[in-house]
Amino acid sequence: MSTPHNDATVGKIAKTVLMPGDPLRAKFIAETFLENAVIFNTVRNMFGYTGTYKGKEISVMGSGMGMPSIGIYSYELYTQYGVENIIRIGSAGAYHESLNVYDVVIADSAYSESSFAFVQSGYKEDKTYPSQELNDKLKQAASDLNIPMHDTCVHSSDVFYREGGIGYLKNLIEDHGCKCVEMESFALFANATVLNKKAACLLTISDSFVNDEKTTAEERQNSFTNMMKIALEAA
Repeated sequence: MSTPHNDATVGKIAKTVLMPGDPLRAKFIAETFLENAVIFNTVRNMFGYTGTYKGKEISVMGSGMGMPSIGIYSYELYTQYGVENIIRIGSAGAYHESLNVYDVVIADSAYSESSFAFVQSGYKEDKTYPSQELNDKLKQAASDLNIPMHDTCVHSSDVFYREGGIGYLKNLIEDHGCKCVEMESFALFANATVLNKKAACLLTISDSFVNDEKTTAEERQNSFTNMMKIALEAA
């Protein structure tokens, strides 16, 4: 059975899905790391693939940008395709000088000003949380691969271009413990909690609010391999 946003049939998607925002990053992961990868979705060019990694069936699919987009795709994967685990693998901007470009971050929570969770399920708090079980597996995989990883609350923002300068960073860092920003995890964690599923988020720092470091679109698509390897090993 397909959905308005996914033309896969039931059984074509693995129980664990790695979910980058960029569908071209999903394509890169499938072609680089998965064996016998088969594409299962092309609707809106939101590519999804299923293959095997070290004998384990794994799927990878783009989520698009922002909470409404990942909210749709993750909800359908959980409810229509029997997916149990979604690991977001995305990019983030550093709010804190302790994070540099290409550093890997694991989200221990996601703070947001968004109304997504309240509208979706009546959830009134401003933080949502990942699966501790998945986070523990990701941390173990990073340790086994000898890849350093930062553990922090992430800011899930609805706004990419924000007016008024960066004075708001002090509040996000000091009051909420956010050291970086992305745009999806708050919604993903909310969906997983409501549906009794598991979710986690790995991020690679792509640029910084506190220095001039940044990456190109091609680098974000093809070069965040440490994060990809950790997710694959954990899955």
